[in-house]
Amino acid sequence: MAKDIQTPPGTGHVGTMTPDQKELLKEMWSQIFSIADSGAVNIPSDVLAATETASAGSETASVKSKTATKKGWFGTSKAAPPAAAAGEDTPSARVNLAEIGLSVEQLRPALWNNILGDHPDSLLLRFLRARKWNVNNGMTMILKAFKWRLEDDIEEVKSKSEDELDAKYRGFRLQMELGKSFVHGTDKEGRPIVYINVRLHKPADQDAKALEKFTIYVMEVGRLMIQPPVETACLVFDMTGFGLANMDYNFVKFLVQCFEAYYPESLGILIIHKAPLVFWGVWKIIEPWLDPVVASKIRFTRGDKELTDIIEAERLPNKYEGGRDQFTYQYIPVQAGENDRMKDTETKERLLDEWKAHMWKFEALTREWIECKKVEGARAEDVIENERNALAKELRVAYFKLDPYIRARNLYHRSEHPVLQADGTSVWTYKN
Repeated sequence: MAKDIQTPPGTGHVGTMTPDQKELLKEMWSQIFSIADSGAVNIPSDVLAATETASAGSETASVKSKTATKKGWFGTSKAAPPAAAAGEDTPSARVNLAEIGLSVEQLRPALWNNILGDHPDSLLLRFLRARKWNVNNGMTMILKAFKWRLEDDIEEVKSKSEDELDAKYRGFRLQMELGKSFVHGTDKEGRPIVYINVRLHKPADQDAKALEKFTIYVMEVGRLMIQPPVETACLVFDMTGFGLANMDYNFVKFLVQCFEAYYPESLGILIIHKAPLVFWGVWKIIEPWLDPVVASKIRFTRGDKELTDIIEAERLPNKYEGGRDQFTYQYIPVQAGENDRMKDTETKERLLDEWKAHMWKFEALTREWIECKKVEGARAEDVIENERNALAKELRVAYFKLDPYIRARNLYHRSEHPVLQADGTSVWTYKN
């Protein structure tokens, strides 16, 4: 049996793959195309027991694809034959998607709603790196993440306004009004910084589901702020004033699960800042829950000036000693009419069709890319790769044209100096 493969530094991302990594990425795309035609996939046997009781073919109405057909996600084009799975550390079995509670109709929107404006390869590479380039295990992980996104209706936090979410989940908007968590600026590595003010959290102030939805909201908004080639975020857990009344073990478990299972390879560094003595008893409980990869990204800082080792002083809020950015968090409520474009169904459908046209082209090029070394007279691999990368950029442009018609505006669109721009870029304003 093949061993897990570590990712050498500086490799494993779009534009930095080794030849072996590239072949494993092709294998994963090939398995995805196999699902499109057959509705089945190779799943390691040790995870079947956990999924076989799921309701067969259960569907979430809000995420059904209007364009899906009985012939698969990608229409009538013939799929490339699936390559042998790499690194089969566990035995695998051929199972129908219905057996794990998924359907072909659900999978396609789950995939592309997750890609957003990123290079499509980037999503698959996250799961491959997280599973040490074991294609079968990577497929298992991504399918379970898709199932979670469907069952928990992740699209809801994107398509509904903060007021609508608050009406459904008690205490959702309170998280933003308090400034319990917000994103501001980037660190020295260009990673967006998420600040969490732990002292402001009291478990009884909101429903548990509201806190989960807010966490997903921050995750999904944060993804828009991660600018290629950066792929991760920086989290600062500010423990100033922390007491046991602020501790919420269920939330910690949920957050750990998000980073390990649903948003893999998205955490760059997690800073636990100014943890008081009482926290260390809590830490003894939490530490065993952490995956070694996540645990390796945690750093403890005792004083404010240590933060400037990670965040430039000009970008660090001046509430921290050594910080020069005169930033004060303020929540700006939903503005009347800010989501009117979501009602313009004619324009939305036109832009959706344009985005899908690019998507179909990318799929066709990917099939050609998978097969090019096996077919006599095929185009050169590097020629196809250049076309795929150019098309990925066109996909990004098409997605962000569509974005305001399918995504509600958020705090980072309506601030005095908007962070999120119409073209998908992020612009941070610092007051020094």
